[in-house]
Amino acid sequence: MKPMVRSAVWLLSLLSLLAALVSPAAAADPLPFRRAIELALRHSGDMAIATADQEAARQSYLETRSAFLPTIIVGSGIAASYGFPMSLEGSAPSIFNVTTQQYLYNPGGQQFLKAAKTDFNATAISLEDRRNQVILETALVYAELDKLSGTLHVLEEQETSARRVEQVVSMRVQAGVDSELEVTRAKLGAARVRLNLADAESRAAILRARLAQLTGLPAADLETVTESIPELPEVKAEEVSEKTLDSNPEVRLANERAAALVFRAKGEHRLLYPSIDLAGQYGMFAKFNNYDQYFKKFQRNNVTFGLEIRLPLLNLSQKARAQAADAAALRAKKEAEDVKNKLSVETLKLQGAVKQLAAAREVARLEYVLAHADSDATGIKLVAGTATVRDQEHARLFENDKYLALLDATFQLDQAQMELLKTTGKLQDWALAGK
Repeated sequence: MKPMVRSAVWLLSLLSLLAALVSPAAAADPLPFRRAIELALRHSGDMAIATADQEAARQSYLETRSAFLPTIIVGSGIAASYGFPMSLEGSAPSIFNVTTQQYLYNPGGQQFLKAAKTDFNATAISLEDRRNQVILETALVYAELDKLSGTLHVLEEQETSARRVEQVVSMRVQAGVDSELEVTRAKLGAARVRLNLADAESRAAILRARLAQLTGLPAADLETVTESIPELPEVKAEEVSEKTLDSNPEVRLANERAAALVFRAKGEHRLLYPSIDLAGQYGMFAKFNNYDQYFKKFQRNNVTFGLEIRLPLLNLSQKARAQAADAAALRAKKEAEDVKNKLSVETLKLQGAVKQLAAAREVARLEYVLAHADSDATGIKLVAGTATVRDQEHARLFENDKYLALLDATFQLDQAQMELLKTTGKLQDWALAGK
């Protein structure tokens, strides 16, 4: 018996192992709101583009700054000479040569350097603006998907109720209580529910796909957590001031770009000013270039070091470029003012929309409370025999409709509040406040 017991134990262990191997993988953990935001910021293509733009602007600034630092070039100009030793690409033939040059005094270059630094600062603001855009889109997609999850649950219940109503009406028609027209009405109600359900499923699939693109997670594993969405804070009218608008990334970005164009315009004007460069050159000459035949004294090591002074007297093309740069700078200033003015109006609209949507949500909430009370009352009447099953199902359908309206009103209010938080610069603090 013992060998048989051992064989049975071994067989059971093997079957348990095989069952564990072929069993479906455990369901993925739900995705909390803050985790979705963090993944979107890490995975976002817009953030990667903004970071690349920032690095390009930094290198452009370093390139402009390098003109004020020594540039040293080492090389050779070996060449065979027949007759007088002529220059080779502007330099005397030499075995070994070193050239160096840098700006010593260049008013135009100094302004261009300020413009490049301002452009670099602007990319940091652009990165912040892109960050807020990613947070807003992810938050809206997450919140709407979470809302649709509740909507789908309600619509599935509605579909079940609509089928029950259709069955009850069919039975009443067969009993001669109702007319055939009531069957058509019941079928129409069920068809509308199925249409709403198909629309909600389609929108949920699109939102889930978009959230998967934002976070880098498989769409099938995405499940929202309602409790993880932080409560949206109230933005009072007195909190939106001139200083708040000035700190908005869109306004700051427009101002920085306008300032960069102002510096460039000043640089174009100052290219008409005198400038001084520091330059030097060393060359090691060879006798096979005939220097000893055409010059009084041959010297192998030769150095030239000094200042290159430029005094622009007449340069009409540069003057025209400077005036064109002035026009571009003026336009950028006006565009920056327009950005601030539009943002001010947009903020006022959002504040008004928040108040209106808050009132609309309260109306939707009270209508749902009344519909829920009516549904409960219909249930009591059904028990007392003063209402029919059809009356109860109609009451449930009406209650579910009001609940769906409450979900829609809540999401519209949340959307307006999120956009207002972005405008006032508080979106990131709110989005990353959850667990």
